[in-house]
Amino acid sequence: MNEPELQIMLIARDVNVAIATFSHNKGRREKETTMDFQHSARSLELQARVRQFMQAHVEPVEELYYEQVKPEASRYKTPQILQDLKRRAREQGLWNLFLSGEHGPGLTNLEYAPVKEIMGRILWAPEVFNCSAPDVGNMEVLANYGTKAQQERWLKPLLEGRIRSGFSMTEPQVASSDATNIQCEIRRDGDDYVINGRKWFTSGAMNEDCEILIVMGKTAPDHPDRHRQQSMILVPKNTRGVRIVRDMLTYGYDDAPVGHPEIVYDNVRVPAENILLGEGRGFEIAQGRLGPGRIHHCMRLIGCAQRALELMCQRAVSRVAFGKPLAEQGSVREDIAHSFCEIAQARLLTLQAADKMDREGNKAARDLIAAAKIVVPSMAARVIDRAIQIHGAAGVSQDTFLARAYVYARFIRIGDGPDQVHLAAVGKELIRRGGVMG
Repeated sequence: MNEPELQIMLIARDVNVAIATFSHNKGRREKETTMDFQHSARSLELQARVRQFMQAHVEPVEELYYEQVKPEASRYKTPQILQDLKRRAREQGLWNLFLSGEHGPGLTNLEYAPVKEIMGRILWAPEVFNCSAPDVGNMEVLANYGTKAQQERWLKPLLEGRIRSGFSMTEPQVASSDATNIQCEIRRDGDDYVINGRKWFTSGAMNEDCEILIVMGKTAPDHPDRHRQQSMILVPKNTRGVRIVRDMLTYGYDDAPVGHPEIVYDNVRVPAENILLGEGRGFEIAQGRLGPGRIHHCMRLIGCAQRALELMCQRAVSRVAFGKPLAEQGSVREDIAHSFCEIAQARLLTLQAADKMDREGNKAARDLIAAAKIVVPSMAARVIDRAIQIHGAAGVSQDTFLARAYVYARFIRIGDGPDQVHLAAVGKELIRRGGVMG
């Protein structure tokens, strides 16, 4: 064999090796990143049922709900219309749809996402299906970390919708986005724990049906590992020393009948068996709770944004200014087009995060969950703001859902971790991975 022939053989060999290597890596990449954009038959069936229920029973009474919440004497009592709807939804099997395993229908996050989006079109609708915050996160905590006794005492009535709950983590005196800053003291005293501290934005605690609070505080403030200093503990709301100071308003809204009050815990004593998972596991529980909670907020906000887009389109064709419909104004068309594109992008990112949660677990998906939490609330706030602008004075009034929806979207840019915390985490992870994520 002469030298040219040998070179040709060597080149051919190298090309074949390169092709084989590329094909192997391509297959591996496709296996790792490919998503099936077709929802499962189970999810499609539930989407249809929830959509029909919303259209037939929830949408017609959206404003009646707020009318029943208005009277000061019953401000934090669950409205009768909501109680009736919850009973009807449970009878139809549209209940606890977020929970998998023995406590729920077993939907994956990817299957649940479009269902929660449908619920999100009306701000209070998730509660109809027993799928609202903070109860969803608290039920998941009890299901995943609670003892059998804790589950029997608190998870069971929550699953049945007989009681509600609150989540007490954020504190007014420290930057609570860094959970290691928390100052609330949980001190062991014999067979009890004694709790002292001040919390605010304790979601759910104003409601008359709220009976149990999950409180995060420090049991080992001097532990060398800052992430093992915190614990979570179950505190019945009627325990002596639990004092509600005031409900916290958000842009002037009190979010009745749920509420987000400031609470003082003054020598609150509860049995030692109320601790969740054991001392020093609070940060671990928080990470397990907040990940799914963040993605649920994203699903719900996409529903809000989609409804705002539809209202924009309706307003554009029905309103005339300067001799022609708003729909013929170039800037209005641009707002509508931008909104559609941004919703579609945010939806796909949320579905990608949900898919990774199902395939690899919540911890492995924290990067995409954080990315969705960065993108979706900001997107929803922009889309809703455009809808408000097109509606003019009506957009900022009580005559549309837009003002309330904007407050919710803007608040979630802070709730469950502000944008800056998630941006820092995602940026750090991307640098570590060389810009690859998914």
